[in-house]
Amino acid sequence: MKKIVIIPAYNEEGGIVKTVTDVMENAKDFDYVVINDCSKDNTLEICHEHNFNIVNLPVNMGIGGGVQTGYMYAYRNGYDIAVQFDGDGQHNASYLDSMSKKLVEENLDMVIGSRYIEKEGFQSSGMRRMGIKYFTGLIKLLTGKKITDPTSGMRMINRKIMKQFSEEYPKDYPEPESIVTILKEGAKVEEIPVKMNAREEGVSSISPSKSIYYMVKVSIAVLIAAIRK
Repeated sequence: MKKIVIIPAYNEEGGIVKTVTDVMENAKDFDYVVINDCSKDNTLEICHEHNFNIVNLPVNMGIGGGVQTGYMYAYRNGYDIAVQFDGDGQHNASYLDSMSKKLVEENLDMVIGSRYIEKEGFQSSGMRRMGIKYFTGLIKLLTGKKITDPTSGMRMINRKIMKQFSEEYPKDYPEPESIVTILKEGAKVEEIPVKMNAREEGVSSISPSKSIYYMVKVSIAVLIAAIRK
């Protein structure tokens, strides 16, 4: 099966080499593509210097647009499995083989790497953990499915979901909304325990000042996604 790692990158000059190297060394059955979302730092130049496989977006599309570009690339190039993988070094490629094995053997549509099953490794800030618990409860209420890490950016999908996401994907803070969308359509989604690392470089897109906006916007988007289906 053809498998690919999609690495959305916006201003990740400090972590992109480590991230791609991790994938190349610890997930040898996977290809990869860096989606440079019109970074303002030296991310693009560093990728060119290291001859990384890269798609360079001419305008900033945000996390949703960047990830959707990766899904379009994967689908059009005939991949069977695609996994989103943060470019800041928080994720560990050593888990990708286990994720793909679970996806295939259990005939799943999505496998999410969750830091909250065994609660090892970096657990995020207290405020963000509260928000994650809130979305876990909201998704359970709307779909009947408990997702312990609904904001995880480490998510693997099969070709059917890849096609769907390449055609339509939330543009802003997409993880919880996209999970609800496919669950309401009957998709099979499971989690696997992973350890994540603290961000070493760069700044999270969800700052404390944006947390309330994030909570309100994503809640509305999740509710709409549930009602539409």
